[in-house]
Amino acid sequence: MGIVNLDGRLVCETEEQASTVRNHLPEHARLSRAEPGCLRFEVNATKDPLIWEVSESFASREAFDAHQARVAASVWGAATAGIRREYTVAEAEAERGA
Repeated sequence: MGIVNLDGRLVCETEEQASTVRNHLPEHARLSRAEPGCLRFEVNATKDPLIWEVSESFASREAFDAHQARVAASVWGAATAGIRREYTVAEAEAERGA
């Protein structure tokens, strides 16, 4: 098993959706970064005020799946359910020790 990386974009259609992201993102990021196995969690605004770049990395598939389950049941998950996500998820092979 290896590290799981998620990269992509969060794409809002309206300023109202963008406001929802801005309002809920700080707590969502704090909770995500505190999760066991979270190696990186970055959601950054782009020049387009309706789009955020997302980059996440988790130590294992189990840690990533636990994150996804937490998000689905969270305030963030409910508030942003209608916002389009354009993500790719890839699992890298773990490096083996000599």
